[in-house]
Amino acid sequence: MSYDELRQFADSWGLVLMGVSYLTFVGWHFLPRGRERSDEAARAIFEQEEADHG
Repeated sequence: MSYDELRQFADSWGLVLMGVSYLTFVGWHFLPRGRERSDEAARAIFEQEEADHG
């Protein structure tokens, strides 16, 4: 595969792949199970802090 072929692939299908990946990762958060995990992750640092002070 030459540089020109690789460049053409990256300019076309690479951009599509990155766009689909981005939408998948962002959309994953809005699924019901994804939202629960995101909320747990957001509160995790406070739970550790409360355990140290409590």
